[in-house]
Amino acid sequence: MSNRRTFLKNSAMAAGSLALFSIQSKAGLSGLAESPAFSLPPLGFEYGALEPHIDALTMEIHYSKHHKAYVDNLNKALVAEKIENKTLEELLKNCSHYPAAIRNNGGGHFNHSFFWKLITPGGSGEPSGKLKDAIISAFGSFENLKTKFNDAAKSRFGSGWAWLIVNKDGKLEVGSSANQDNPLMDISELKGKPVLGLDVWEHAYYLHYQNRRPDYINAWWNVVNWNEAARNFSV
Repeated sequence: MSNRRTFLKNSAMAAGSLALFSIQSKAGLSGLAESPAFSLPPLGFEYGALEPHIDALTMEIHYSKHHKAYVDNLNKALVAEKIENKTLEELLKNCSHYPAAIRNNGGGHFNHSFFWKLITPGGSGEPSGKLKDAIISAFGSFENLKTKFNDAAKSRFGSGWAWLIVNKDGKLEVGSSANQDNPLMDISELKGKPVLGLDVWEHAYYLHYQNRRPDYINAWWNVVNWNEAARNFSV
């Protein structure tokens, strides 16, 4: 009887250990498969730091809801498509080979990460140095650039972005793209290296400016980080 009790006890312990190992293994594999390839970058300033030009509630929703959703959905799409070890730039430059979920969410993640660095409390004045020289060479003056950029931002039908880029000829060019497309994408009509980018989706301004997109565009110039734009130009 004693031997039988010992056998049953040892069998139960072995079964329990096997079940625990199975649970831990599944959890480990699941955690590995769901490990995010991309994450939400730091914003770099408080939500209310850009007021009165961009209000705190818009910034909070824009960053913590909209941008986060792009990151989360991009990671899910990468897992679903079994895509690993790709940089964001590699995904965008070859987005015609991937499903729409990667194009849309990858673009949304890149565009917003790019955008946050280009806005700063108090702005940083006007462009200077080589970027200023290139602007004058391409557009005649900084004011002419602003006019052309504003026109691109205002005339973009529906949701999208306005851009200042360096094109394939090494010249500055202004244009726009739809939705979360950007000039790095192989499907984009406007191709080049982004220097400035402005989000003209309604979620970027509607709480404060309602349907007055031109007012939002004009206000945005007060928070442009020209030091970051200069870095983008020089890279």
